[in-house]
Amino acid sequence: MKLIFCGTPQFAVPTLLRLTRPPFHIELVLTNPDEPSGRGHALKAPPVKQAALDAGLAVFQPHRFKVPLTRAFLNHYRPDAIVVVAYGHIIPGWMIELPRLGCINLHASLLPKYRGAAPVPWAIIRGERVTGVTTMKIDPGLDTGDILLQHETPIDAEDTTETLLDRLSVAGAELMVQTLHALSPGHIQPRPQDSSQATVAPMLKKEDGRIDWTLDAVEIERRVRGLSPWPGAHTSFRGKGLQLWKAAVAAGIAEGEPGTLRAHAGKPLAVCGHGTGLELVEVQAEGRRRVSGADFLNGVRLQPGEKFDTTAA
Repeated sequence: MKLIFCGTPQFAVPTLLRLTRPPFHIELVLTNPDEPSGRGHALKAPPVKQAALDAGLAVFQPHRFKVPLTRAFLNHYRPDAIVVVAYGHIIPGWMIELPRLGCINLHASLLPKYRGAAPVPWAIIRGERVTGVTTMKIDPGLDTGDILLQHETPIDAEDTTETLLDRLSVAGAELMVQTLHALSPGHIQPRPQDSSQATVAPMLKKEDGRIDWTLDAVEIERRVRGLSPWPGAHTSFRGKGLQLWKAAVAAGIAEGEPGTLRAHAGKPLAVCGHGTGLELVEVQAEGRRRVSGADFLNGVRLQPGEKFDTTAA
């Protein structure tokens, strides 16, 4: 089966590598352009490009699909299917019509829930117990195409976006293989999505990581996990940024105003909304390395009644 593969981040790499095996043949890999990275702003290739070049595959990195030369170049190919995994571009109508089996997308949620750019973080933040991956036929809408296959997996109490994405990427690779095997002989009946059940998972911004201490501790703890590793759940203390890498909901009632930080059994405890408390298990002060909450507490010499700053970090 001749394929064009479109993807960019690490999440897409397991599917790419799985499709390098027979009976699949990837004729071309599309991925985002290299981007500046680090202090020196040297160009860095996206994970899919690195994996594709290591596998000896041809790579194409268009900035836009509206450029006529891009369309002309891709029209030389006649793939059986175009596989799209976290590519980061909207697939234009002419490209959807290019392959005989259509454009098949792997999405990291159980559609129609969590349509959009960040389904895994929002599933954790909103307290879902179960998520999964979906293969769907791309249409002109945003994650609105007909569902082909789905795989369900629990969200563990310790899962971060990073750990959950790792699991879903492996499960998604196998689901895509199953989909392509069944799609060619027509063994899958595409199923329209019930849009009345749809939820949205918009792209995350840096400011989404700013902690609102008036929320209860359960919700803040979910945000710490859902926003890890990016943009990170963060606040500020004594005028400098502080990122929360790991936190735990404390038992009992935490008295005081939300945002108050105090020592409890040798560990830092933040007062949250509704009289709840959050233990800071692992943190990173601006310009410092990650440390345990206890080490952070030992280093700051906390004063009675000190609070996290309410100004932006």
